[in-house]
Amino acid sequence: MLFASAATAVLTGCGTVSAIEAQTRPSTPPVVPTADMVASPTPDVAQTLAALETLPVKGRAPKTGYTRNEFGQAWSDDVTVAGGHNGCDTRNDILGRDLIDRTYKDGTKNCVILTGTLNDPYTGKTIAFTRGKDTSSSVQIDHVVALSDAWQKGAQQLDDTTRRNLANDPRNLLAADGPANQQKSDGDAATWLPANKSFRCVYVAKQVEVKAAYQLWVTQAEKDAIARVLSACG
Repeated sequence: MLFASAATAVLTGCGTVSAIEAQTRPSTPPVVPTADMVASPTPDVAQTLAALETLPVKGRAPKTGYTRNEFGQAWSDDVTVAGGHNGCDTRNDILGRDLIDRTYKDGTKNCVILTGTLNDPYTGKTIAFTRGKDTSSSVQIDHVVALSDAWQKGAQQLDDTTRRNLANDPRNLLAADGPANQQKSDGDAATWLPANKSFRCVYVAKQVEVKAAYQLWVTQAEKDAIARVLSACG
Protein backbone atom coordinates (compact mmCIF):
# COMPACT_ATOMS: atom_id res chain seq x y z
CA MET A 1 0.00 0.00 0.00
CA LEU A 2 1.31 3.48 -0.80
CA PHE A 3 1.18 4.76 2.75
CA ALA A 4 3.88 2.35 3.84
CA SER A 5 6.17 2.97 0.87
CA ALA A 6 5.73 6.72 1.06
CA ALA A 7 6.41 6.74 4.76
CA THR A 8 9.56 4.70 4.22
CA ALA A 9 10.74 7.13 1.56
CA VAL A 10 10.32 10.08 3.87
CA LEU A 11 11.86 8.37 6.87
CA THR A 12 14.93 7.28 4.93
CA GLY A 13 15.48 10.74 3.57
CA CYS A 14 14.74 10.04 -0.10
CA GLY A 15 14.05 13.70 -0.63
CA THR A 16 15.26 14.23 -4.16
CA VAL A 17 12.93 15.09 -6.98
CA SER A 18 14.22 12.11 -8.94
CA ALA A 19 13.13 9.81 -6.12
CA ILE A 20 9.66 11.31 -6.18
CA GLU A 21 9.43 10.87 -9.92
CA ALA A 22 10.50 7.25 -9.57
CA GLN A 23 7.69 6.67 -7.07
CA THR A 24 5.10 8.01 -9.49
CA ARG A 25 6.35 6.23 -12.62
CA PRO A 26 4.50 2.95 -13.23
CA SER A 27 6.60 -0.13 -13.95
CA THR A 28 3.92 -1.55 -16.24
CA PRO A 29 1.83 0.12 -18.95
CA PRO A 30 -0.51 2.68 -17.37
CA VAL A 31 -3.97 1.50 -16.44
CA VAL A 32 -6.63 3.91 -15.27
CA PRO A 33 -8.21 2.70 -12.00
CA THR A 34 -11.70 1.28 -12.28
CA ALA A 35 -14.82 2.71 -10.68
CA ASP A 36 -14.66 -0.05 -8.08
CA MET A 37 -11.27 1.25 -6.97
CA VAL A 38 -12.73 4.70 -6.35
CA ALA A 39 -15.41 3.36 -4.02
CA SER A 40 -12.71 3.11 -1.37
CA PRO A 41 -13.44 1.21 1.83
CA THR A 42 -12.64 2.79 5.15
CA PRO A 43 -8.89 3.39 5.06
CA ASP A 44 -6.47 1.68 7.40
CA VAL A 45 -6.47 4.30 10.12
CA ALA A 46 -3.25 3.15 11.76
CA GLN A 47 -1.35 3.22 8.48
CA THR A 48 -2.78 6.59 7.56
CA LEU A 49 -1.87 8.07 10.94
CA ALA A 50 1.63 6.63 10.60
CA ALA A 51 1.97 8.26 7.18
CA LEU A 52 0.61 11.52 8.58
CA GLU A 53 3.38 11.50 11.18
CA THR A 54 6.01 11.39 8.42
CA LEU A 55 4.77 14.63 6.85
CA PRO A 56 6.75 17.73 7.82
CA VAL A 57 4.77 20.37 9.70
CA LYS A 58 5.46 23.91 8.51
CA GLY A 59 3.67 27.16 7.88
CA ARG A 60 2.05 27.86 4.55
CA ALA A 61 4.56 29.43 2.14
CA PRO A 62 3.60 32.52 0.13
CA LYS A 63 1.50 31.94 -2.97
CA THR A 64 3.95 34.06 -4.95
CA GLY A 65 4.57 32.70 -8.43
CA TYR A 66 1.61 30.31 -8.47
CA THR A 67 -0.36 29.87 -11.67
CA ARG A 68 -2.13 26.80 -12.97
CA ASN A 69 0.48 26.71 -15.74
CA GLU A 70 3.15 25.77 -13.19
CA PHE A 71 1.55 22.31 -13.21
CA GLY A 72 1.62 21.95 -16.99
CA GLN A 73 -1.15 21.82 -19.55
CA ALA A 74 -4.46 21.03 -17.91
CA TRP A 75 -5.41 17.35 -18.10
CA SER A 76 -2.27 16.42 -20.00
CA ASP A 77 -1.83 12.82 -21.12
CA ASP A 78 1.94 13.37 -21.15
CA VAL A 79 2.56 12.04 -17.65
CA THR A 80 4.18 9.00 -16.06
CA VAL A 81 1.43 8.26 -13.54
CA ALA A 82 -1.42 5.80 -14.10
CA GLY A 83 -3.37 6.67 -17.23
CA GLY A 84 -0.52 8.57 -18.84
CA HIS A 85 0.10 8.12 -22.57
CA ASN A 86 -3.11 6.13 -23.03
CA GLY A 87 -4.43 8.44 -25.74
CA CYS A 88 -7.08 10.05 -23.54
CA ASP A 89 -6.92 13.28 -21.56
CA THR A 90 -6.96 13.07 -17.78
CA ARG A 91 -10.37 14.72 -17.33
CA ASN A 92 -12.07 12.09 -19.46
CA ASP A 93 -10.03 9.34 -17.81
CA ILE A 94 -11.42 10.37 -14.42
CA LEU A 95 -14.97 10.81 -15.70
CA GLY A 96 -14.68 7.34 -17.19
CA ARG A 97 -13.50 5.98 -13.87
CA ASP A 98 -16.00 7.73 -11.59
CA LEU A 99 -19.23 7.90 -13.60
CA ILE A 100 -21.63 5.03 -14.19
CA ASP A 101 -24.01 4.50 -17.11
CA ARG A 102 -21.54 6.21 -19.41
CA THR A 103 -21.96 6.98 -23.10
CA TYR A 104 -19.04 7.96 -25.31
CA LYS A 105 -18.51 10.20 -28.30
CA ASP A 106 -18.20 8.16 -31.47
CA GLY A 107 -14.72 7.86 -32.88
CA THR A 108 -12.89 8.60 -29.61
CA LYS A 109 -12.11 4.99 -28.68
CA ASN A 110 -14.19 5.22 -25.49
CA CYS A 111 -12.40 8.35 -24.32
CA VAL A 112 -14.72 11.36 -24.51
CA ILE A 113 -17.67 11.00 -22.13
CA LEU A 114 -20.98 12.37 -23.42
CA THR A 115 -23.28 11.39 -20.56
CA GLY A 116 -23.15 9.53 -17.29
CA THR A 117 -24.21 9.51 -13.67
CA LEU A 118 -22.09 10.51 -10.69
CA ASN A 119 -22.72 9.27 -7.18
CA ASP A 120 -21.03 12.32 -5.75
CA PRO A 121 -18.69 11.53 -2.86
CA TYR A 122 -18.67 15.10 -1.50
CA THR A 123 -22.41 15.67 -1.14
CA GLY A 124 -23.92 12.20 -1.42
CA LYS A 125 -26.11 13.42 -4.28
CA THR A 126 -26.71 11.65 -7.58
CA ILE A 127 -25.81 13.96 -10.46
CA ALA A 128 -26.63 13.50 -14.13
CA PHE A 129 -23.72 14.53 -16.34
CA THR A 130 -24.15 15.77 -19.91
CA ARG A 131 -21.20 17.05 -21.89
CA GLY A 132 -21.79 20.58 -23.18
CA LYS A 133 -20.83 24.22 -22.83
CA ASP A 134 -23.57 24.93 -20.30
CA THR A 135 -23.74 21.53 -18.59
CA SER A 136 -20.25 20.03 -18.20
CA SER A 137 -19.50 22.13 -15.11
CA SER A 138 -22.13 20.28 -13.07
CA VAL A 139 -19.48 17.60 -12.59
CA GLN A 140 -15.94 18.88 -12.09
CA ILE A 141 -12.66 17.10 -11.47
CA ASP A 142 -11.33 18.05 -8.06
CA HIS A 143 -7.69 17.94 -7.05
CA VAL A 144 -7.99 16.34 -3.62
CA VAL A 145 -4.84 18.20 -2.66
CA ALA A 146 -5.54 21.51 -4.37
CA LEU A 147 -2.74 22.66 -6.64
CA SER A 148 -2.48 26.05 -4.96
CA ASP A 149 -2.27 24.33 -1.57
CA ALA A 150 0.41 22.00 -2.93
CA TRP A 151 2.33 24.98 -4.34
CA GLN A 152 2.44 26.60 -0.90
CA LYS A 153 3.48 23.37 0.82
CA GLY A 154 6.40 22.08 -1.18
CA ALA A 155 5.41 21.79 -4.83
CA GLN A 156 7.37 24.94 -5.68
CA GLN A 157 10.46 22.81 -5.13
CA LEU A 158 9.40 20.03 -7.51
CA ASP A 159 10.48 19.91 -11.13
CA ASP A 160 8.07 20.49 -13.99
CA THR A 161 7.58 16.79 -14.73
CA THR A 162 6.73 15.94 -11.13
CA ARG A 163 4.31 18.84 -10.81
CA ARG A 164 2.60 17.72 -14.02
CA ASN A 165 2.32 14.22 -12.55
CA LEU A 166 0.80 15.62 -9.35
CA ALA A 167 -1.82 17.52 -11.32
CA ASN A 168 -2.83 14.42 -13.28
CA ASP A 169 -2.32 11.62 -10.75
CA PRO A 170 -5.57 9.63 -10.39
CA ARG A 171 -4.86 9.32 -6.67
CA ASN A 172 -5.30 13.09 -6.41
CA LEU A 173 -8.39 13.39 -8.60
CA LEU A 174 -12.10 12.84 -8.02
CA ALA A 175 -15.15 13.66 -10.10
CA ALA A 176 -17.28 15.82 -7.83
CA ASP A 177 -20.28 18.10 -7.61
CA GLY A 178 -19.34 21.37 -9.30
CA PRO A 179 -20.64 23.75 -6.61
CA ALA A 180 -18.99 21.69 -3.85
CA ASN A 181 -15.69 21.82 -5.70
CA GLN A 182 -16.00 25.58 -6.12
CA GLN A 183 -16.78 25.96 -2.42
CA LYS A 184 -13.68 23.97 -1.51
CA SER A 185 -11.49 26.16 -3.74
CA ASP A 186 -7.89 25.65 -2.56
CA GLY A 187 -8.80 24.72 1.01
CA ASP A 188 -7.01 22.08 3.03
CA ALA A 189 -8.55 19.80 5.67
CA ALA A 190 -8.44 22.60 8.24
CA THR A 191 -10.70 24.83 6.16
CA TRP A 192 -12.88 22.44 4.14
CA LEU A 193 -14.23 18.91 4.44
CA PRO A 194 -16.94 17.18 2.38
CA ALA A 195 -20.49 17.72 3.57
CA ASN A 196 -20.92 13.96 3.19
CA LYS A 197 -19.45 12.90 6.53
CA SER A 198 -19.29 9.24 5.49
CA PHE A 199 -16.63 10.14 2.92
CA ARG A 200 -14.40 12.21 5.17
CA CYS A 201 -12.20 9.31 6.27
CA VAL A 202 -11.43 8.39 2.68
CA TYR A 203 -10.97 12.04 1.74
CA VAL A 204 -8.34 12.87 4.34
CA ALA A 205 -6.60 9.53 3.77
CA LYS A 206 -6.27 10.45 0.10
CA GLN A 207 -4.75 13.79 1.07
CA VAL A 208 -2.19 12.09 3.28
CA GLU A 209 -1.41 9.57 0.55
CA VAL A 210 -0.79 12.28 -2.04
CA LYS A 211 1.23 14.51 0.26
CA ALA A 212 3.42 11.59 1.29
CA ALA A 213 3.93 10.51 -2.32
CA TYR A 214 5.02 13.98 -3.43
CA GLN A 215 6.80 14.94 -0.19
CA LEU A 216 4.57 17.91 0.57
CA TRP A 217 4.07 19.29 4.04
CA VAL A 218 1.07 20.11 6.22
CA THR A 219 0.34 22.99 8.55
CA GLN A 220 -0.27 22.21 12.21
CA ALA A 221 -3.95 23.11 11.87
CA GLU A 222 -4.24 20.85 8.84
CA LYS A 223 -2.54 17.94 10.61
CA ASP A 224 -4.80 18.37 13.63
CA ALA A 225 -7.91 18.41 11.42
CA ILE A 226 -6.86 15.24 9.61
CA ALA A 227 -6.12 13.50 12.91
CA ARG A 228 -9.55 14.48 14.27
CA VAL A 229 -11.29 13.00 11.26
CA LEU A 230 -9.25 9.80 11.47
CA SER A 231 -9.97 9.44 15.19
CA ALA A 232 -13.65 8.98 14.32
CA CYS A 233 -13.07 6.43 11.55
CA GLY A 234 -14.05 2.82 12.16
